[in-house]
Amino acid sequence: MTDLYDLDLDGLTAQLRAWGQPAFRTKQLWEWLYEHRVSSFDEMTNLPKALRERLVAETRLGTLQMVTEQVSRDGTRKRLYRLEDDRRIESVLMPYADGRRTACISSQAGCAMGCVFCATGQQGFGRHLTAAEIVEQATRFAVELHAVGERLSNVVLMGMGEPLHNLDAVVEAIHRMHDRLGISHRRISVSTVGLVPGIERLAAEALPITLAISLHAADDATRDALLPVNKRWPLQDLVAACRAYVDATGRRVSFEWALIAGQNDDEATADRLAALLRGLICHVNLIPLNPTQGYGGEATSDLRAHAFADALQARGIPATVRIRRGVDIDAGCGQLASREAER
Repeated sequence: MTDLYDLDLDGLTAQLRAWGQPAFRTKQLWEWLYEHRVSSFDEMTNLPKALRERLVAETRLGTLQMVTEQVSRDGTRKRLYRLEDDRRIESVLMPYADGRRTACISSQAGCAMGCVFCATGQQGFGRHLTAAEIVEQATRFAVELHAVGERLSNVVLMGMGEPLHNLDAVVEAIHRMHDRLGISHRRISVSTVGLVPGIERLAAEALPITLAISLHAADDATRDALLPVNKRWPLQDLVAACRAYVDATGRRVSFEWALIAGQNDDEATADRLAALLRGLICHVNLIPLNPTQGYGGEATSDLRAHAFADALQARGIPATVRIRRGVDIDAGCGQLASREAER
């Protein structure tokens, strides 16, 4: 059965031509999918009944099967999807008071990077997602928001998986979200734990997206213990790749920093971090550690988090303490693929 979301305009044209449909039907169907963003073939009212019946019989709108949805006290929604091979992934929609609607989507089922405080890393690697599976997560939210007069404004590839470990599919997904869903490149963020060759290739793609680096430590010994990938590409190599990325793209790099009480939230660490990033066009996003079952570290207090941000700012490094969202439903950064996803 053909997934219509996996067809480009030429593919859709070829499909309808094979069914003996006139050329203008392609434009009509494309508009229903990506302008009107309908959720069923019955809504495609200007298509003949016979064509709609054939679409129902021989095609589908996506492949993801939603297993559960949870809603946080702050309005964050987390979904558990079943893939065709019965693997599971999670996606999150975060609403903000300023009207933004941000989808956090996954690029892999599981993750091979093994970051110790991340539930996905604790789960291990399943497989890469296809570009269609990546985009469908965003499309589902976009369709539902459109139905209530809202729009999906931002997408962050910060869900399950390491996007630069699945870079071909991720780059294709970025193009599709831009071209089909109308998501500006500048409103798409891609997170990585520091795969230097992937950063170099992403720079060559010249996409004006936001690159986010999961940093979390300012010296190699500490980072080795938290993020095993650092043993392959240590901080010196990672930061050099980030500087080259900024030079090539003109885009600011964002650094993600999970604040762990007593480990990476003191003034001496702020000194090391400022020295590491000095001269680089960047911003540091600070977020107190979100709890996961497999890691015993505790979140830095709000008071300490703001003191750390102030220390970075005083040293010339822009920094912001982010509000944690969806933590009560395990939808926060590092929490996806927890117990529910492992069933």
